[in-house]
Amino acid sequence: MYQPRFTQLQKVIESEIARGLYHGAVVKVAQGGKVVFDTAVGTADADRKLPLAHNSVFSIFSVTKAFTNLLVMQAIEQGRFLLTTPISDLIPEFKGEGREKVRIWHLLSHQAGFPILFEVTPGWYIDNFAEVSAAVIGHVKPECGPGEKVSYSPLVNHVLMATALLRTDPKQRGYRQIVQEDILDPLKMHDTSVGLRADLKSRKVVPDFRGNYPIGHKSRNVDGPNGAFEDEKAEMPWVGIVSTVPDMFRFADMFRQGGTLDGARLLSPLMVELASRNHTGDKRNELYYRRGAEKGLEEVPAYIGLGFTIRGERLIHHMFGALASPRSFGNYGAGTTLFWVDPQRDITFTALTAGVMEHNANCDRFQRWSDMILSAAD
Repeated sequence: MYQPRFTQLQKVIESEIARGLYHGAVVKVAQGGKVVFDTAVGTADADRKLPLAHNSVFSIFSVTKAFTNLLVMQAIEQGRFLLTTPISDLIPEFKGEGREKVRIWHLLSHQAGFPILFEVTPGWYIDNFAEVSAAVIGHVKPECGPGEKVSYSPLVNHVLMATALLRTDPKQRGYRQIVQEDILDPLKMHDTSVGLRADLKSRKVVPDFRGNYPIGHKSRNVDGPNGAFEDEKAEMPWVGIVSTVPDMFRFADMFRQGGTLDGARLLSPLMVELASRNHTGDKRNELYYRRGAEKGLEEVPAYIGLGFTIRGERLIHHMFGALASPRSFGNYGAGTTLFWVDPQRDITFTALTAGVMEHNANCDRFQRWSDMILSAAD
């Protein structure tokens, strides 16, 4: 790869931090598994007192969904249920008012028809998964038929899928144990956990939302409006994993290699290939359409696969960059976190950042970085 471009990227990141766009970033890039860029810049906090390190621990927010998605795809390969299984077959009390029409693939592709909810009951606590699951099952109903719209699901879809995973798990494990045994242990992701494991706390970056996401994440165990992100006991299959860039890079690179890393096979190449196709056609993403409209941005396709965001064909505002190949895929989280894989260029990108950015500004940042990286490709 063209190394001068990465020197420029380093300077761009340093300039953005100096301008106060965010506090700091840890970034790792590889082509064909060979690392070409690996940096830790800036701080964890606005006061610039806590320098970031390569092994700093971050809340990865909605990239947590990628772990739940992976477990769902594993369950399908294990024959526990099908992509076409109605979710109400796995959660029998979740029936009526059209809910029985929702299938697993609708949940994975954000086409289930449920409203865009960041909380089910006002001011709720989210640390206890059994309580959250009961609230979703008891109160959430479709606002349209499955497949009619693409409405990004902040939590509902992944609460339902995690509930299905727990109910069909032959070992009757909890979510934390399933993630540990079926993903983290095989991938040797030693600095990743569901909830903030005690030994990781000293390296943890406390999220600074800076008014960009005024939604509470309360825990009964840790005080504060966002205490759930610092709670060791919390189980939140849509938003509750903490990790480092070295660990997340291993997670992403496993997908680049078709579901296998260092001899550990988590998925089949066929499942990765299916999941990384566009399954939403040209339909827009209702949540990000609203946010883009506020900035005067054009309506664009959602480009979502089975649990992945896809780059797609059109030239649009996109975190993966204008230069990314159409089948590039990955996941992102609330104004801070991103990984993507470009299978055509054989590139893996992972970034965790401090200081939550507004969605469109965050998209600009990552599109800039991604295009610089892709422009360096051989």
